[in-house]
Amino acid sequence: MSVLVVGSVAYDGIEAPTGKVDRTLGGSATYISLASRYFANPVRLVGTVGYDFEESDKKLFRDKGIDLEGFKVDEDGKTFFWQGRYHENMNSRDTLDTQLNVFEHFDPVIPEVYRGSRIVCLGNIDPSLQLKVLDQVRQPKLTICDTMNFWISGAREALEETISRVDVLIINDEEAREITGESNLVKCAKMIRKKGVKYLIIKKGEHGAHLYSDQEVFAAPAYPMSQITDPTGAGDTFMGGFAGWLSFSDRINEENLRRAVVYGSVMASFCVEKFGADRLRELTRFDIDRRYDAFRKLSVIPPRI
Repeated sequence: MSVLVVGSVAYDGIEAPTGKVDRTLGGSATYISLASRYFANPVRLVGTVGYDFEESDKKLFRDKGIDLEGFKVDEDGKTFFWQGRYHENMNSRDTLDTQLNVFEHFDPVIPEVYRGSRIVCLGNIDPSLQLKVLDQVRQPKLTICDTMNFWISGAREALEETISRVDVLIINDEEAREITGESNLVKCAKMIRKKGVKYLIIKKGEHGAHLYSDQEVFAAPAYPMSQITDPTGAGDTFMGGFAGWLSFSDRINEENLRRAVVYGSVMASFCVEKFGADRLRELTRFDIDRRYDAFRKLSVIPPRI
């Protein structure tokens, strides 16, 4: 199945206990597209960049087989730039600089050939823009959405409408608590799903991810990492792996959604091994499937004696 990805393409400056990079390829649409492309064909990217966007990075998208008809270069400005510093525990960070540049005026117009895409991935952008995308696509088989604290507090009405219109919402535990005002995640999930979303995934960082549906709760572990270099983009990469697997398998049911959650976790575990999207440039399906098998062994529970 085809995958449509709408979100930011950016450059990031990252400081972490493991090192520092001044400028590396980032943005939600970048991570989602690169991760999903290991499974899905075609992957269609809608985003905007400025005149300073490197030709080598555009070539990376092309070399990975990502369709760029919806990818626009605005010669009147620079590419979205974000700079952040991670704390020692890697679980929190400080934003040092945000320059929206051409992304400030991002207006996602979906090319006609993209509008029939079967899976739609809405990266972390203004919920009003996510709604605009939903108004342009034609009967997708699955719509997947991400958000963040900024939109939860600053664009609540539009976010509530978006949640009611998508099939899958992917958020972290902090965001789930902020949306609901509830501390217990099981109660959070019930409250959020009452807003209309069919499936809810709550990511818990080093503690894995939970999938909530009408039928059950599925808990996937996190892959044990001896060292995390840079967690930037891990959540977006999770979405890309999740959507990519469902596209590749062409089946959306409870069992396959579980597999998709694990593949999302697999891709996120690779993402954190290097700065920015660098690890996603060099993977093979053999690497991915081998780690998926390792994930499966983590969660196999022996029978009772």
